[in-house]
Amino acid sequence: MLLWNLGLLKADPAAFFLLLVVVGFSLLIAITVHEFSHALMAYRLGDPTAKRMGRLSLNPVKHLDPLGTLMLFLVGFGWGKPVPINPNYFRMNPRRGMALSALAGPLSNFTLVALLGILVRVGVVAWHSPWSWPFYPFASWNPGWVAADIVGYVILLNLILGVFNLIPIPPLDGFNIAVGILPREQAAAFVKIEPYGPMILLVVVFLGYFTGFLWHFLLRAVDLFARLFVGQPL
Repeated sequence: MLLWNLGLLKADPAAFFLLLVVVGFSLLIAITVHEFSHALMAYRLGDPTAKRMGRLSLNPVKHLDPLGTLMLFLVGFGWGKPVPINPNYFRMNPRRGMALSALAGPLSNFTLVALLGILVRVGVVAWHSPWSWPFYPFASWNPGWVAADIVGYVILLNLILGVFNLIPIPPLDGFNIAVGILPREQAAAFVKIEPYGPMILLVVVFLGYFTGFLWHFLLRAVDLFARLFVGQPL
């Protein structure tokens, strides 16, 4: 994401560093909400593992994955630190419990976007497309514009994090959701790719970035959800 705005660093350094602050703040919100929701759902289902390890927390530091956060900063899609979950504690079918715990992350991102979308729809906050605002000269900004820009980026990054994590590649949430809803035999076969998941994910991310196919897919899905929840295109 910041890689696409390096030209702004030369044209208007103050605007670039404000962009850096806004993106960083928005990332902290998106990742914290996402990972905390995983921990909370698992705890509600009977698993105390995340709580014991300090992950049932709204402290962003507890949830940042260095590589995933860097990817979000630089190219616009990434992930947080996986929440430790022990399905043996669940008071329900372990596969279903894992699926619900996994779904809680993206669902929390979409819920936050829907709540912020209400503020935009009723006019409490103006809508500034995250794609356009970095080109405004820094000297022309005012607190109202900055607030709108923050809301725009919080919406954008929550949608990206939610949509990206629904891809069924381990360790993304979509993998555990798929394992939880597939018939037992198909789920057992699908689980066999789990040890290779991180490598597969890195290949998909880097090929997706350099070829554009992954960003094209994410952008279309994110724009669809933005129109649904906010009533505005990105």
